[in-house]
Amino acid sequence: LIGWLVAGQPATEAFTAAVAVLIIACPCALGLATPTAIMVGTGRGASLGVIIKGGEVLEATRQIDHVVVDKTGTITEGRMELISVTAAPGTDRSKVLQRAASVESRSEHPVGEAIVAAAPDLEPVSGFENLPGLGARARVDGVEVVVGRRQMFDEVPEDLAAVMAEAEEAGGTAVMAGWNGRAHGVLVVADRIRPTSAEAVAAFRELGLEVTLLTGDNAGTARTVAAAVGIHRVVAEVMPEDKDAEIQRLQAQGHVVAMVGDGINDAPALARADLGIAVGTGTDVAIETSDLTIVSGDLRAVADAIALSRRTLSTIKGNLFWAFAYNTAAIPLAALGILNPMIAAGAMGFSSVFVVTNSLRLRRFSGYRRATVMPDMDSMAGSERTTT
Repeated sequence: LIGWLVAGQPATEAFTAAVAVLIIACPCALGLATPTAIMVGTGRGASLGVIIKGGEVLEATRQIDHVVVDKTGTITEGRMELISVTAAPGTDRSKVLQRAASVESRSEHPVGEAIVAAAPDLEPVSGFENLPGLGARARVDGVEVVVGRRQMFDEVPEDLAAVMAEAEEAGGTAVMAGWNGRAHGVLVVADRIRPTSAEAVAAFRELGLEVTLLTGDNAGTARTVAAAVGIHRVVAEVMPEDKDAEIQRLQAQGHVVAMVGDGINDAPALARADLGIAVGTGTDVAIETSDLTIVSGDLRAVADAIALSRRTLSTIKGNLFWAFAYNTAAIPLAALGILNPMIAAGAMGFSSVFVVTNSLRLRRFSGYRRATVMPDMDSMAGSERTTT
């Protein structure tokens, strides 16, 4: 306005140019560029079964270059079945199963749930204590019963040690049960690998991510599962604090780490990782500690989340570029009096519509799964409906 008046131009033309500049310089498009993309991106994630806790998680997800995954309940289904119970000489097999199941009835671990499901009846339990990464113990019928790893027992019969080693080499998960410091039996459980886990690992590699299998299970079982799904780096037989330390070690090497887990034992690592991802079928502690939750338990959803975050950030950059380019080109034209205020108003409105429309393109994101999880009323009761 002042420039036109100083130049001796008519007041009407000066006011027209000034109004055109005010209209065309409206930062509406810039203000919409980021929130619309984040809103559509997180909404699309929810429809794919990925619950993202805040827009900042999208930024963290985009930077991930290393994915660390737990085994039980993550790579595998976590629905274990008891396949054998071997008792030490002189010990009743049914007694081993009953006492072990009684202790595990207080545990949330999938191995414990499999043992409990196979027991015909249970004994009252007192003084239960969960030992993360080792097992559990409690008093059953006046006797302290321990269920867990071999190192929890002072005396292990050679027969039981051989049974345990054989089960682990075959890819099963074996735990010992005993009392009075002596192992009295070995219980072997088996878990199925999720049908989509191998596809998920392949998707991680396609996205340029390194993958590590991090588990408290024995090394033999871990290597068998890792080989089946295509994971080359395995860290096994680790305690919960060791999982946390492994995440820190990777971060110290310059990696931006995502941890995927489902159990109480994974909570420290989930909290430590740059991005904690919980499997929705896991424990409440794991879900609460994480930044992102995959509802279905399908590990491909993690790849979807990373790909979606990258697409969302790319959309934000595109929105900002065109919003700035629009202002850079149009403001000088308005200042020179070339743009009529009516045309400027239409252009300003078009820029906002363009940003919103560009963001809405994220709704077409399909990810690595052909099926799309659509929310419905049944989802309030914990179920899902899948449509193609």
